[in-house]
Amino acid sequence: MKRFRVRLTWIMIVMIGLSVTAAGLMMGKTYKDNHIAALEESMLREMMVINAHLDWSLADKPVEGQAYFSERANELKELTGARVTFIRKDGKVLGDSDSDPNGMDNHSGRKEVLEAEAEGSGRAIRHSETVGQNMLYVAVAADPGRLPSDLIRLSYSLESVEISVNKLWTVLIGGLILLFLLSAAVSYRVALGLTRPLEQITGAARRIKAMDYSVRVDIRSKDEIGELGTAINAMAEGLQVQMNRIQENETQLYSVLDNMTSGIVMINAGGRMVLFNRRAEEVLGFEHREMVGKHYSEVKQQYELSQFIQQGIDNQEPMHDEITFYFPEERLLELNLVPVYASDDRYGGALLVLHDVSAIRRLERMRSEFVANVSHELKTPVTAIKGFAETLLGGAVHDPVMSQQFMQIIYDESERLNRLIGDILELSKVESRRVPLQLSPVDLTAFLRRSIEVMEPEAAKKGIALEAVIADGIFLEADEDRLRQIVINLLQNGINYTPEGGQVAVSASLAVREDGLETVRIRISDTGIGIPKKDLPRIFERFYRVDKARSRVSGGTGLGLSIVKHLVELHKGTITVDSTVGVGTSFILELPVIQP
Repeated sequence: MKRFRVRLTWIMIVMIGLSVTAAGLMMGKTYKDNHIAALEESMLREMMVINAHLDWSLADKPVEGQAYFSERANELKELTGARVTFIRKDGKVLGDSDSDPNGMDNHSGRKEVLEAEAEGSGRAIRHSETVGQNMLYVAVAADPGRLPSDLIRLSYSLESVEISVNKLWTVLIGGLILLFLLSAAVSYRVALGLTRPLEQITGAARRIKAMDYSVRVDIRSKDEIGELGTAINAMAEGLQVQMNRIQENETQLYSVLDNMTSGIVMINAGGRMVLFNRRAEEVLGFEHREMVGKHYSEVKQQYELSQFIQQGIDNQEPMHDEITFYFPEERLLELNLVPVYASDDRYGGALLVLHDVSAIRRLERMRSEFVANVSHELKTPVTAIKGFAETLLGGAVHDPVMSQQFMQIIYDESERLNRLIGDILELSKVESRRVPLQLSPVDLTAFLRRSIEVMEPEAAKKGIALEAVIADGIFLEADEDRLRQIVINLLQNGINYTPEGGQVAVSASLAVREDGLETVRIRISDTGIGIPKKDLPRIFERFYRVDKARSRVSGGTGLGLSIVKHLVELHKGTITVDSTVGVGTSFILELPVIQP
């Protein structure tokens, strides 16, 4: 833009200079021509006056005529200041104010003489060798009615005219230089006024090209450039609004994609991955920057995945499948591949949606197992009750001893059935979070001692010692009934799986978690049979039993630890287990002192 401004300035200066120079040339020429024309007019008038007072009859007398005309020439020069020459019709000089007529050439061939003999008057401008100056010669016929005629010629030096013209040129050149400087300043100012808005518009256009839509052009003129600036501003404002809207939509889109629970992979028509959300990274075990731009076949994953994508792209039809992946961990993925088309109905690639259905399938399996276990657990006491009832109905009722024994079995099985149904209902309520906690301060020391007292008769039957190591003054916020249910279940579990003469110990102390939360740590340990390591991850599952025979003898339902785990979680606590086969088991509860 600066180069354009300089070029525009120089163009304006040259145009102004040429115009002024042309005007000066015309003015100088007009001044000179007018000056010479006025001088010529004056000389004609003077010669007419001179001609009226001459005696041309002496022109044919050589001696007398030469003396007469020479004398007249000298007198007239003193009066007019011009060189005066008298010329006979044959061109011979009769008298001259500046030279001897006898030494002068014949003037019949001079331009002004020829014109005067032909038209009555003539003029010529030439350099005079005699005086060494440019001279204006004007000749006039003495008798215009009879041509050729004797002639009078006046000549003036043009030195004064040339001096005047030179002065004029000096003034013109000085004025031209001053005008050049002034025109340069004005031209630069005008060029700046034209180019500065264009510079702003150009700069704004570059910034808009660079996606900076906040730029505005500050042009207040009302001309075409002002209208252009207004249009640029309106365009930038419109683009800024559109880009803000696009960025908001893009941010929302990426936010939705990154927070989706399904993995999303977009594959273009060439098989290259162009979109890879966060969930897809977690499911496939690769980062976004590693995958985007690469061909799907470069993904070092299941061979079945590449085949599935290839088949979907080839067929350009929706596809569905489930594949077990073993990297980064074993999981079952549900794959849905749908073709994507551009606005012109041209095939644009495929969208792969990945769902991790491992948990769903596991829950379905657990549900099936739960139904099977419930059916089995319910069927066992019902079968026993039905069988002994049929035996009694068949006549055994008349045997008092057998009748009493069978009635006791029916009663025990009905109690077991009642406990099972009660535990199932309890677990259902706890799992569905339909058990509101009635929180209140609990004196844990007194609470645990009362719970031990409740279990002492049952422990005494097996000769099991119940010990308590509980610090005084421990309080926590909890639902006392639910907390008693937790502790009783764990104590019951320890007594059931501890051989006769064993020991069950309860301890409680205050602790602080890594996050700074103050907790109460309750440990219930036994010297029982222990739990194998392979069974530890599943002991809190419903109906799961480590020793099924012992569970049935003890009358357990297999739901106690599941209920305990859910009640602990309702109290925002944790429960862990540590066990060694043949040594014993310890359950560790951590409950917050104050419920969050």
